Formats: sequence, C-alpha cells, structure tokens
Amino acid sequence: MEREAGMPRREGRAEWKGGLKGGTGSLTVGDGVFEGAYSFGSRFEEGKGTNPEELIGAAHAACFSMALSAALEKAGHEPKRVATTADVELAVGEGGARISTVTLKTEAEVPGIDEAAFQEAAEGAKKNCPVSKALAGVDIRLEARLL
Repeated sequence: MEREAGMPRREGRAEWKGGLKGGTGSLTVGDGVFEGAYSFGSRFEEGKGTNPEELIGAAHAACFSMALSAALEKAGHEPKRVATTADVELAVGEGGARISTVTLKTEAEVPGIDEAAFQEAAEGAKKNCPVSKALAGVDIRLEARLL
C-alpha cells in the first residue's frame, strides 16, 4: 500500500539491555515528547515503569477518541468532550504472550444527539480508527456512555 502524499511517518524507539528478567529498557516516542523505562517487572508484574501494552492502550484511546469526534462532527453533533480509556489485556498461552483483548471505555458530552445515534457513531469509530484496524486480530470491546 502506498503512503498518501503528505502523510507523515511516525517513530517510536526502544532499547533493551541484558536478559529478559534482569534487563532494562528505555523507549522514546517521536522526538522525545515521551520517554520512559520498562522492564520485565513493569510488563509482567506490578513493577515501576511502562510497558508496550500501556503504550498501545494510550495510542488506541487517542485514535478512537479522535475518530469518534470526527464521526460525531460529520453527523452534525460536534462533541464538547470525548474521554477514552483502553484496558489492554495480555494473555499467556501455548503460543506465548499475546494481547488478547482491548476494552475501550469512553464517555462523551455531545449536545443534541440521541443514544442510538451516539452508539452507532461509537461502533463505527471502533471499527474504523487506524489503531483498531492495526489490532485486527485482537478482541476489541466497547463501553460507550453518553453524558
């Protein structure tokens, strides 16, 4: 698939030092807008630092919120606010660890829209945001609440 003219490329970087359980990692998003540490403990236990699943969750929440705002605006209902949390579940099975489920929990203030139209827009955004498309092999669930 060709890249559309004028569409920017985005970058994330990571470095890992050492073995799996004793090693440490650092990551940078873009030009340093976010930098963080990650480790076995922050990924598979309750250790300090971030992990790839949190980063995917933040990306998915941001993408979905923008997609929902765009869909609502296109339908003539510009939202005052859309707030989304993405709960990302990591499962370990025979094939190793994998992201099994993402639950998008969103709430929105949208003047003049009814519940059915809001839910339809939310389902469309879930299906069509680029991060949802990238996570096509993951069970993506939606809990959408109109305020």
